[in-house]
Amino acid sequence: MGRNKFSQREIDIIRKLLGRKMAGNRAGQKMVRHTLRTVFEFNISDFNVQGKAFGPLDLDECVRRGRIHVLDEATIETMKLRHAEKRLHDESLKQAEAIANGEIEDWQKVLEEWNEYYRNNPE
Repeated sequence: MGRNKFSQREIDIIRKLLGRKMAGNRAGQKMVRHTLRTVFEFNISDFNVQGKAFGPLDLDECVRRGRIHVLDEATIETMKLRHAEKRLHDESLKQAEAIANGEIEDWQKVLEEWNEYYRNNPE
């Protein structure tokens, strides 16, 4: 599931992208959907009726009904920062677990051992 809280600026850009999606060919539609997912974390499937196209008017209807919330820029930026910090923490936790399970090597430890070896064995 993606986000449901956006700034007015983001909503305006999403609306334009949805308009391009509606007017574009298959490849263009795929590119717009990819942009919506990766840049805005906006998943059309979170808001549309299965099998029905989702366009700018549907976006406006979601905003009007409260399924999509429009917040100020500062709040959105704070929310994105918290989300990025959580994602970084989760990734670090996964990496630590993989190191503990012996699935991957700790590259910092390997680098330290490499440097120690060459300090003690100059050519």
